[in-house]
Amino acid sequence: MSLDTVDIDGVRLKLASPMDNRAQWIGQRDVLKQLLACWLVVDQEDLPLTPRLVGVPGIGKTALAMAAAAIRKQELYVFQCTADTRPEDLLVTPVLSQQGTISYHASPLVTAMLRGAVCVLDEGNRMNEKSWASLAPLFDQRRYVESIVAGIVIRAHQDFRAAVTMNQDDSTYEIPDYILSRLQPTLPLGFPNRQDELAILQYHLPFAEADMLAMTVEFLQRSHDLQLDFSARDGLNLLRYALKRLSQDPEHPLSKDAAWHEALERCLGEDAVNLEALAERKSRDLGGNTLPLGLGDFFFDPDDPLHPDFDGDEDED
Repeated sequence: MSLDTVDIDGVRLKLASPMDNRAQWIGQRDVLKQLLACWLVVDQEDLPLTPRLVGVPGIGKTALAMAAAAIRKQELYVFQCTADTRPEDLLVTPVLSQQGTISYHASPLVTAMLRGAVCVLDEGNRMNEKSWASLAPLFDQRRYVESIVAGIVIRAHQDFRAAVTMNQDDSTYEIPDYILSRLQPTLPLGFPNRQDELAILQYHLPFAEADMLAMTVEFLQRSHDLQLDFSARDGLNLLRYALKRLSQDPEHPLSKDAAWHEALERCLGEDAVNLEALAERKSRDLGGNTLPLGLGDFFFDPDDPLHPDFDGDEDED
């Protein structure tokens, strides 16, 4: 048996490879401390918690878990959840070789369980209930999973830790309560302040010039103030495209302002050019300033005397 395989009840599993994790977490130290606290054990009878990291896409939920794993000096594995994820994808997958023999491959989650590592279930609320049900015994006091495909029970190493990231958007499943009760606590991630957001952009794009960084941070901070969901990831993509456009044609270079505004439209859409109008439209779409319609509104004009709310006094001199 080598380091990349393990035998369980006569079944040999080929293990997944860990991620190269050099993540750093910038700003919002409280939520990092909260995640690290979830993974502590304070007594021999204590168990670690499996928290939900919740926020808009691109805000840094996975990066937070990666940074926490690096602080703990543990291997990191990430499993990307999708609507098509099956229980065998989560646990053990049979693979048919060219010789006609079947080998069993452990998922990143099962590998983390066996090696006492950290596993991040990324975008967990995109996964269906059948797949979540296969993990129910892992995230309570039992700490095991059962692979029907391989016919084995796999128990988690005492150092195994996990977290689940969840996006706040409409393209997700509603996770059943019996699973949510196992994924506690909820750790919400908010948008970084101006100083932290600038530091994040500088960390990832140290070659970006100060004025380009400043324009991007100003845009992001304004969008946060207006409760729009543009994230640091959006800022990074915007900046990368703008910098590439600036370097594309040295003989006929774009101005920095023109390159930045082109990148804004191409990366985030034409609506992003006018944040105030976008915020107003979003508020209107959500029913921000509209009055609820009654049954009479579907049949009568508001000024019709037959409308239930008609007030004839307004027409009197």
